[in-house]
Amino acid sequence: MTGTSADLVATTGQGRVRGRFQDGIAAFLGIPYAAPPFGAHRFRAPAPAEPWEGVRDAREFGPTAPKRPYRPPLDRLIPDPDIAGDDCLNLNVWTPSTGAGRLPVMVWIHGGSLRNGSSSLPLYDGRAFARDGVVLVSVNYRLGVEGFGVFPDAPDNRGLLDQIAALTWVRDNIAAFGGDPANVTVCGESAGAISIAALLTSPRASGLFRRAVLQSGPPHTVSRREGAKTVRAMAKRLRIPATAGAFAAVDRELLLDAQAAVTGRADPIGGGPGFHIVTDGDVVPADPALPRADLLLGCNREEYRLWFVPGGTVDRISRLTLRLALLKFRVPQRVAGLYRATRPDAVPGEILGEMATDLLLRGPLNRLADSRPERTFVYEFAWRSPVMGLGACHALEIGFVFDTLRAAEDLTGPGAPQPLADAMHRAWVAFARTGDPGWPGWNAERPVMVFDHPGAGPVLAPRHEELRAWL
Repeated sequence: MTGTSADLVATTGQGRVRGRFQDGIAAFLGIPYAAPPFGAHRFRAPAPAEPWEGVRDAREFGPTAPKRPYRPPLDRLIPDPDIAGDDCLNLNVWTPSTGAGRLPVMVWIHGGSLRNGSSSLPLYDGRAFARDGVVLVSVNYRLGVEGFGVFPDAPDNRGLLDQIAALTWVRDNIAAFGGDPANVTVCGESAGAISIAALLTSPRASGLFRRAVLQSGPPHTVSRREGAKTVRAMAKRLRIPATAGAFAAVDRELLLDAQAAVTGRADPIGGGPGFHIVTDGDVVPADPALPRADLLLGCNREEYRLWFVPGGTVDRISRLTLRLALLKFRVPQRVAGLYRATRPDAVPGEILGEMATDLLLRGPLNRLADSRPERTFVYEFAWRSPVMGLGACHALEIGFVFDTLRAAEDLTGPGAPQPLADAMHRAWVAFARTGDPGWPGWNAERPVMVFDHPGAGPVLAPRHEELRAWL
């Protein structure tokens, strides 16, 4: 990198980019890693970015993938910036200004149920990682029907292919930003973590990263038949064939309207129509091999509260509703009884939420750890937010991991504990550097690092009886 204290210039395979320099950190924003996925490239695998002449300005975030905002009341808790433009396959790099040595690299893949989110949230600002000697890269990828709609005439998992293209760009270019392409940790939350679970087993991603962090997102794929249901529902609403060719002919805003109408009430706990990574036998193999990367994985103690509490769902679930839900999902009576016995003061909505969190998140993540205990570390985030009764809900840990508590105040409220952010951020930095976040690895005693304030430390097999009951 070259430049002055006001800006810096780095050279990539497509051309030179000018970043901004502030407080000892260089930021290069909105760098394209693939061509705009529209026109001839729409509903296709990502194509290489076109080279450019001169120095491209990279001091502002690039366009975000087409999407609609989160529905109320989540839109008040989770900001979702919308930046117009077709060149949405872009990434951002934060790096120390010294350029000394080859630094570990973290690549952040955002969440949002594969239909929301972007890399431009202030919550994901990478300056704290760069401050502590890690090059942080954050990625935009195609969302919703553009990225994960299943068609007979288009490649599957296009959003996942975008992520692989971004990781390929990192391998080929990150040395120009002081990063070590042989020491890359891919990390993500929610749908970003689900994506990483697929990348761990994808032959297309082989050799592109060394370590992986899965925050509140377990391995999850569906069949092509199941994955195509949302496209068929949208096609019925639009009165067009369920093909990529027909969808490409529809105005983008009308597609987003149809997508919102079909998927608007779905959520990760309650279910409903949505978008999924599908087992296609190519990008995602039908019989995946066990991952070889170092793993750091975990979830938040009360994940369900982000979806059950703000809209009042937790209070609308009666004893009868709970009983019917247990029958629908064939939950054994002994399991339901165990959860009731250990939470005598919980309302039915809380009981259902706790079981859903274990069934959909905590249990699958523990099974992933069991499948390859060597070089695997498990955590739980337990600090409870005072905002709207959210408690230790989904996504709450992100501001602590990034050390961006000020940007996280919609979820945390003011005055969130900085010592907890220091501890989590330090653990993620250590894992990126060495593969060891600072607590015992997974073994027969099932150690889980519980992050809370005041106090944090490893706990052996928390809630083991409840988790074992699902087996």
